Amino acid sequence: MTTAPEGPLAHQQIALVDVLDRLLAGGVVITGDLTLRIADVDLVRIDLRALISSVNANVPSPWEEP
Repeated sequence: MTTAPEGPLAHQQIALVDVLDRLLAGGVVITGDLTLRIADVDLVRIDLRALISSVNANVPSPWEEP
């Protein structure tokens, strides 16, 4: 039998939009590896590294022309 977590944040509800706002304000890095192999032979390997962040006047877009 499991019990509910105890503590000050155990019963706090946060809206999804608030979580996304906090994540984008600080930035999020997503990493992952995917390997497709048959009979112990690697056929396809995909490495994913992504930075997700908001863009404003202090942090300009990297695709913007100077």
